[in-house]
Amino acid sequence: MNEQPQHGRRERKKTELRTRLSDVAIALFLERGFDEVSVSEVAEAADVARPTVFAHFPRKEDLVFDRYPEAEALVVGAITDRPAGSSAVTAVSDLMISLAEQGHPLSAIRAEFAPFWRLVAASRPLQSRARERLEHLEQAMTPAMEATDVPEPRLTAALTVAAYRTVHLTSVERVLAGEDPAAVAADHLVRVRATLARLAHFA
Repeated sequence: MNEQPQHGRRERKKTELRTRLSDVAIALFLERGFDEVSVSEVAEAADVARPTVFAHFPRKEDLVFDRYPEAEALVVGAITDRPAGSSAVTAVSDLMISLAEQGHPLSAIRAEFAPFWRLVAASRPLQSRARERLEHLEQAMTPAMEATDVPEPRLTAALTVAAYRTVHLTSVERVLAGEDPAAVAADHLVRVRATLARLAHFA
């Protein structure tokens, strides 16, 4: 009778620990640089054993990209649960715009995210892992696309990810180059909608 509440508590504690480990790690990485901080130092700062860190994050880079599993779940869910008559690409577009408007770190363009973007831009291992995570996102999207009337599910998944990534990276680069974040954020929403609308038209 108590199994469900206990399971819920365990999952909540797991999530809380993952978040704490990632927060501690990112703070250290921002202070000293990704390559200059070891997993052992992250474990010590978080007051856990080194194996505990790897139990939650198999790779050091994943401490930085701890929100990617959430991103996959949100995108796949948007495709699967899209309103009747809405295309899969439009569903992804609506999701990313909604997240950006909410200030969600997975999609929003905000000045306070600039240190994180600089951290990733300064590290080849982080850039490589980001590309791998996006490839994994494409793979996760493909079965959901296959359940729609999209003629080329795998290609559509890849094009959707590539289109959004290009728009997002362009917006990030503009902020890092010194443009007004608020103006870039407003333009970002317009460009996401327009770019994915064009893709939806041909998909």
